[in-house]
Amino acid sequence: MKTQHPISFLWIATLTAITVASAGIAQAQNSASKNERDLIAVLRSDAPDAEKAVTCKQLALYGTSETVPELAKLLSNERLNSWARIALEAIPGSAADEALRQASDSLQGRQLVGVINSIGVRRDKAAVERLAGRLKDKDADVASAAAVALGHIGGGAAAQPLQQALAGAPITVRSAIAEGLILCAERFTEEGKKADAVKIYDLVRKAEVPAQRMLEATRGAILARGAEGIPLLVEQLRSSDKGLFQIALSTAREFPGGDIDKALADELTRAVPERGALVIAAMADRKDTVDRAAIQKAASSGPTLVRVAAISALGRVGNSQSLAPLLNIATESDQDVAQAAKEALAELPGQAVDKEIVARLDQAQGKVYLLLIELVGMRRIDATAPLLKALNNSDSGIRTAALTALGNTISEKQLPVLINQVVSATSQDIADAAKAALKTAAVRMPDRETCAAELAAAMNRAPAATKPVLLDILAAVGGTKALQAIGAAAKSSDANLQDVSTRLLGEWMTTDAAPVLLDLSKTSDRYAGRALRGYLRLVRQFGSTMTEQQRVEMCRNALDAARQPAEKKLVLEVLQRYPNVEMLKLAVKAAQTQAISDDANAAALAIAAKVGNTNEVREILSKAGLKK
Repeated sequence: MKTQHPISFLWIATLTAITVASAGIAQAQNSASKNERDLIAVLRSDAPDAEKAVTCKQLALYGTSETVPELAKLLSNERLNSWARIALEAIPGSAADEALRQASDSLQGRQLVGVINSIGVRRDKAAVERLAGRLKDKDADVASAAAVALGHIGGGAAAQPLQQALAGAPITVRSAIAEGLILCAERFTEEGKKADAVKIYDLVRKAEVPAQRMLEATRGAILARGAEGIPLLVEQLRSSDKGLFQIALSTAREFPGGDIDKALADELTRAVPERGALVIAAMADRKDTVDRAAIQKAASSGPTLVRVAAISALGRVGNSQSLAPLLNIATESDQDVAQAAKEALAELPGQAVDKEIVARLDQAQGKVYLLLIELVGMRRIDATAPLLKALNNSDSGIRTAALTALGNTISEKQLPVLINQVVSATSQDIADAAKAALKTAAVRMPDRETCAAELAAAMNRAPAATKPVLLDILAAVGGTKALQAIGAAAKSSDANLQDVSTRLLGEWMTTDAAPVLLDLSKTSDRYAGRALRGYLRLVRQFGSTMTEQQRVEMCRNALDAARQPAEKKLVLEVLQRYPNVEMLKLAVKAAQTQAISDDANAAALAIAAKVGNTNEVREILSKAGLKK
């Protein structure tokens, strides 16, 4: 008796998945078939052309050979010709090709041009003979469309009639024939038939065709030849024709292999400066095979225009070996050359360059030492130790550069170093540099609250003249602790700190400063008005991000805190900026103050006009003795 093996659960699951998938596919096919039948019905109906146009677009997705006869009927309709072609170009199978070929025998003018274009899109080789016959069509647009369509189809059969027609074609058609030939040549190149491609490219570039076609053919002739095309490219680099020179440069950028790089380097030695600079730009764009030595040589001597181009190119393609030459160039007396070298040094790629810059700091002197320090900052290199050493240099220029570099590079842990430099600065130039460096460092710190705490702590030991500087930096850092420190300074007994702090608070860019400003507007003897204006600025500037309740509350607070009529009038302006019933009530209440009653009544009427003629508005105005 045979033992029957049970079917595994895995096999059952697989069969289930296949069944579900098959059902899904069948359902999708049935749905697509139903969609197609519905869409065909629209084309057969008396539906407006606009609806049929949309239907054609949908048939590009759902259409099959069954749809083709209905779409073919629309090709003679000047309004629906292009819409029908959208679908016919997408529908697979020979039926669409046959429909387009038949239509090309009977149509004329724009409809015929459109059909020919679609034949080209579908690359229908069976239409080659028809299209070849159209090359001599009296309608130049038809002949041109046939030429380009033959190019899209490609192959020897399509190329032959185009070659025969090129020389004798009317000037109005010759450009399109040349375009068709170039398309054929591109196809030959893709298929590895480079000899056929070269033959066509040479035919076009030597024919009397528009300049654009000649340039396209020249590019193709160079690339199709491969390495043997380099002499032809060099020939164009030496051409007096600017178009040929430019096409040579662009073709050089896409030319494969390293042989072309040597050719460009050789050409650089004989080109006039204006062209030499452009040749260098092309060389630098070939980063994988660039002749770096040739560019470096051009950077060291020669016409300024060429040198500057070569120096800038080194900034993109140079390496650590380019560092020493660029450092020497950057200290030259020619400012244009030196500045270009400095910019190139800042961009020179590679971590090896950073390491080399730091290694050179210990032994460098004079201009080179100063330049290296500047580069540390420009390149954001972690080199805190040598920069701190530079702060003790006798040259103030070195110390200033070191401070600037520290501002760009120092870590959060080392921030007290810059704070001490600000606090203990002995000269104005160092003080200014230290302040700028500390501000730069502080605003880029990832933890602004910790940074603000460091700065606030430094306020206690800083001399009076330095405290405003620290306040200014605290404002740039922002955050809760910075706001607390500046708010405390505004309430100190130091008049200068009160002045600086209230100014900074008045310019604060977040609404969390509102309570601090409101408190100062009530408690400050000298700067209450400034604080109130700062408080109102927050409503004006950030009111759109607040809720209505928040805006109303801030305006109510401002009216209560305002001491002068002019200040209350400022509040009235804000009430009108954000009109609602609660703002209207505030304006009516403000009218009880005799000094601003007229202004408040005018504001109330303006708010009422914006809010609308509701019962509540009429009642408020009536009680106030006002008429809308």
